[in-house]
This record gives sequence, structure tokens and C-alpha cells, in this order.
Amino acid sequence: MPTEKIAFEGPSGATLAGRLDLPDGPHLATALFAHCFTCGKDIAAARRIAARLAAEGIAVLRFDFTGLGHSGGEFEHTSFTSNVGDLVAAAGVLAARGMGPQLLIGHSLGGAAVLKAAPEIASARAVATIGAPFDPGHVTHNFSDALERIEEAGAAEVDLGGRPFRIGRDFVRDVAATELAPIIGQLKRALLVMHAPRDAQVGIENATAIFTAAKHPKSFVTLDEADHLITRPDDAEYAAGLIAVWAARYLDLAPPPPPENAPEGIVRVSECDPGGFLQDIQVGPHHVTADEPKSVGGTDQGLTPYNLLCAALGACTSMTIRMYARRKGLALRHVEVDVHHDKVHAEDADADAGGAARKVDTFFRSIRLEGDLDAATRDRLLEIADKCPVHRTLEQSSAVVTELV
Repeated sequence: MPTEKIAFEGPSGATLAGRLDLPDGPHLATALFAHCFTCGKDIAAARRIAARLAAEGIAVLRFDFTGLGHSGGEFEHTSFTSNVGDLVAAAGVLAARGMGPQLLIGHSLGGAAVLKAAPEIASARAVATIGAPFDPGHVTHNFSDALERIEEAGAAEVDLGGRPFRIGRDFVRDVAATELAPIIGQLKRALLVMHAPRDAQVGIENATAIFTAAKHPKSFVTLDEADHLITRPDDAEYAAGLIAVWAARYLDLAPPPPPENAPEGIVRVSECDPGGFLQDIQVGPHHVTADEPKSVGGTDQGLTPYNLLCAALGACTSMTIRMYARRKGLALRHVEVDVHHDKVHAEDADADAGGAARKVDTFFRSIRLEGDLDAATRDRLLEIADKCPVHRTLEQSSAVVTELV
């Protein structure tokens, strides 16, 4: 996944730092991501969600709000309104490149910010929130013991997640005065509300209030056991997958064109996280994931490579049988194929093979045929199964030609 560093000027004049995650293949749409309160563009959830969307052809700009991460300015002088201004400025940068964001994604207070910013971003057609508060003032519960000091002194240092931040009076007053209900009611964009029932930071009742205030089209999806920061990789992957599938309905994503000189299509495999083994596999508009079990360092979020190989044999077997049965008019109601792979000693696989120490790959295939079929027809269908193209490929020696590009 190519990533481009972007710097642009925010409304306060501070230079804001962002990353634009781009698809390896065709660029189908653009999303703008707003991070959670006092977080940053490089939080794990933001990185994982951006990577998954980029794999689906959606470029994602994630940036640090003023005074946070690698962005300039002083956080003490920011407010909820200034965060919204930062988002509108980021959308303008994308629009200037011909990439006006059609999808806005906000995490926690960033979710509230994208809801408020959406009417000011003409290109936006869909909004997705993750663990967002209905009342932006809810965020002050994180430093409620300092509210009096902030009001009296104009600003005060607070501890948030073990890190010191100076919170200004303007921020507190701004979030307290912001009402999202009227904005949500007139959003005029498709809305996806995602929230974890056990979110200890922002209760699930916030998602209910956002969903109730919105008009259709709107969707509400639970994130089950996820925590507020979406720290577990499988939760982030799940959220990203939901956003990608849901957004496709409202962004009119065109499927990637087939590569030239590749009549069977190109299978593109790209890793999702260099720290693990999770892979995105894309063939035109189709997408699956591959992974390894947790026992060998994977996250078990997809089929293993040998699972995929077994799936190819099983699918091709079933299709070949069905094709023959359809052509012959056979009363075949259903086909089911079980396949598993193992390595066995050569003499077990081939009585004529020599060398007991040598092992060969063996695929064990069980075929179930349902329907009013006599024994001779079943035997014939079993013979047809051996004619499936993947079966023949696996039985023959193959060559793999590799080039570095």
C-alpha cells in the first residue's frame, strides 16, 4: 500500500501533518479519517482501517489535528470547532487534487466532528462513526476534576491516558455548547453508526441517540467485544470491512478494470500488517483474506494458503460435476465436496514410487451427491470429478515463473 506524506495549512495557520494511503490498484473513491480525542493519525485502529479501505480501492487521508502528533499549533488553543475547521481544510486539500472525499470516517470525538463537518464538505456522500458521542461535551468527563481549574485559569494541564495535555477554556465551552441533533437530522448523507456495547468510555446510548436523530438511509452495527480504541486487530479489520461493504452501496464504486493481457484476471495479494501474516487477496471486485493460525504467529482472520488451494480443488470439482449433470439432464440436487491436504510418504501415494524418505503432497477429497441417481450414474460422476481442471493441474508438474517489479 503506497503512503504519501501530506502537509497543509489549517484554519489557525498551523501546518497539519497527514498521510494519504493509496490503493495499489485503481483509485475508486476517497475517504477522510478523523481520529479520536487526543489520539493521532497513527493510532493502530486508524492505520488498520486505512489499509483495509485502500485494499478495496478507497484512498484514505488521516491527519493529526492541530497541536497533536506531528501537526503544528498548540492544543491548548484548539476547540471542537477548530477540529471541524481542520477537517474542512483537509477536504479542501483533497478536492484540489481531484480527490474530494466521498466518505467521512470519525472515531470517538472525531466521529462527532465528521458529523458536524459533513454539511461543509460538498463531495461527502456517506458518513461512518465509530464509538462517537452524541453530545461532544461528553468528552469532558475524562478530566472532570479539572473543569473548575480550567474555567478559572483559562487553561490547565490534565492527565489523559498517562500523557499530559493542556486543555483550554474555549475547548470546554465549545463542546458544551455544541448540539449535534439538528445537524444529524439534516445530514442528507448516508450514515453508518458503529459502537461497542461494552464501550467504557462512550456508552452505547450515544449510538442510539445518533441513530434516532438521523433520517434514512442509516445503519447501526454493533462492534461486539471491541474496546473504545479498537485496539484488537480483528476488531479493526471487522470495522474496516463493514465500512468498505456498506460504503460501496452509496459511493457507486466501479469494479477495477481487468489487467491487460490477462484473460483469467490477476490475483493481487498484499499484506495488511507487516507485524503479522494477514493478507488481502483481490481479484477484480472480489476480495478474501488469508492468514495463519495463532499457533504460528498469525491472527486466524482468513484461510491459510493450503486452505485456499483445497478450496480451489473443491470448487472446481463441484462446478465440473454440476456442468456435466446439467448437460446430461441428470437429477442431481446438490453437490458437496470436502478436501483436506497432507504430505504422505511417496510409497503410500504411489505403489510404484521409490524412496521411502520422499514425501508428496496429497489431497483427500470426499464427494457427496444428492439426487435420484443410480449406481452407474454416480460412478460416472466420480470419473468426471477427476477431469476438473484444477485436479489435472495439481496432478501434473507445474512451473512458477517469477520476476521482480
